[in-house]
Amino acid sequence: MKIHGLQKMTLLDYPGKVACTVFLGGCDFRCPFCHNSELLDVNAPALMEEDELLRFLKTRQGLLDGVCFTGGEPLMRKDLPALFRAVKELGYPVKLDTNGNRPEALEALVREGLVDYVAMDIKNSPERYAATAGLLELSLANITRSIHFLLQDHVDYEFRTTIVAEFHDEASFRPIGEMIRGAKRYYLQCFADRDSVMEAGLHAPSAEDMRRYAEIVRPYVQDVSLRGVD
Repeated sequence: MKIHGLQKMTLLDYPGKVACTVFLGGCDFRCPFCHNSELLDVNAPALMEEDELLRFLKTRQGLLDGVCFTGGEPLMRKDLPALFRAVKELGYPVKLDTNGNRPEALEALVREGLVDYVAMDIKNSPERYAATAGLLELSLANITRSIHFLLQDHVDYEFRTTIVAEFHDEASFRPIGEMIRGAKRYYLQCFADRDSVMEAGLHAPSAEDMRRYAEIVRPYVQDVSLRGVD
């Protein structure tokens, strides 16, 4: 498998662990606020092959506590289970970032014990989901199935939404709360502009807005927290 990026150490991506983050190319969404737009194409230039990644991980045994896989959308890769097996054989817990649009692949990985933590993006309320994902239309059946699977607590997880002023307002968050009702944790992440963002001219919400949105969702979720807000 081609590996499109590697952050050799992070204290942020895997809660409670010193980890590295592996970036995989290819995505079925086109979120205008995506920070990793260069990874949307599965045929983008690769940083390394799978064997080189595994050699790196072997040299970090005892130094790293886990490995995060993000994208793009990792679940698009049919050879992902084999890579996860190899990483698990090295003794690493695995965290998966996903948009939730491929529930069969998610369920298979979890049931085989190949994933220890899942972070699933919740893009927006149902009415705004497709536009926020950069699509003309999108059935939410797969998203809903992934949410319901995670709510059954087969694996540790979080839901998260990147908040962009142009896409989210107060009306977004009660429907989001209904979507993930009963979840153990939900993070509202403040959008931060970068050169790699797909669409120029997007803005972060104010800290006051972020806190107000969190209060709207709080009755639905056990733990609601903010990221990227001082």
